[in-house]
Amino acid sequence: MLDLVESVMYDGMTLTEALSGVREEVPFMLGVPAEYGLLVEGEAAAQIVETAGLTAGSPFGPTIGQGLAHIEQRPVEEQQQFVRAAARRYATTTPSRPRSAPVAPPPSPAPGRTR
Repeated sequence: MLDLVESVMYDGMTLTEALSGVREEVPFMLGVPAEYGLLVEGEAAAQIVETAGLTAGSPFGPTIGQGLAHIEQRPVEEQQQFVRAAARRYATTTPSRPRSAPVAPPPSPAPGRTR
C-alpha cells in the first residue's frame, strides 16, 4: 500500500488524500472486505509517522492524525521521501509468511478390506 501511496502523490495529491484514496483500492488489491481498508490505511499512516521520527501512538488515538498534519506541512518531496522510507522499513521488518506444508493425501485403505 505504501508504494501505491507514493505513486499517487506524484499526481498532486496530499499525503492524507493519497492515503484515503488508496484505502478505497485495498479491497480490490488485497481481496479483503472493504471495512479492512481503514485498518490498512491506519497501519500505513502509522508507518509513515514513525518513519518521520514522530510518535504514532495508538491507531485509535489522535497522535497519528497530528503526525500526518505535521508531515503535510513539509514540502511534497519530503513527504514522498517519508513514504518511500516507510515502505522500505516496512518491507524489511515485516515477517515473511511461513510456507505451509503441502497437504498429505489421506491414507489409502488396506488391500482386501471392505466396509
